[in-house]
Amino acid sequence: MKLSDAPTTQAQVEIAAPAERVWEIIADIQTPSLSSPEFSGADWLDGATEPAVGARFAGRNQHDAIGHWETVSQFTVVDRPRELVYAVTDVDNPGAVWTYRIEPAGAGSVTLTQIAQIGPGRNGLSIAIERWPEKEDRIVERRLQEHQASIRANLEKIKELAESAGE
Repeated sequence: MKLSDAPTTQAQVEIAAPAERVWEIIADIQTPSLSSPEFSGADWLDGATEPAVGARFAGRNQHDAIGHWETVSQFTVVDRPRELVYAVTDVDNPGAVWTYRIEPAGAGSVTLTQIAQIGPGRNGLSIAIERWPEKEDRIVERRLQEHQASIRANLEKIKELAESAGE
């Protein structure tokens, strides 16, 4: 597994709520901070207040192995209420790409899929890979495992929020 191959991981959950309700939750750039051990919040940039193609936000992160850092992300796909995608650091050569997809799943339910792509551009793994190139596969695999755990926690939080909204 190489960073330059832009490897991905994903998970999905069925949510007993309408697509518009789920969209409202995923469109809130603070939502992942409710369940993530790494992402601690974000601020809109350039006067943006909601997702739109080209809208940017600065995200704050921390990781025991890396420390604290901030990245700027930009929305590249905003297809309400079906798909939301943003690229981290560089739209043309992203350090990561995060995707949400909402699909009908039956009467009043949707399936929400979240996908994390790391690379192909520079990101927090780049320094470790440059230092230990022989361990790149293991470094990338471990990062995908961390993202998988974060995605699952985020999807469960979104499910909880969406399904409790009607109560």
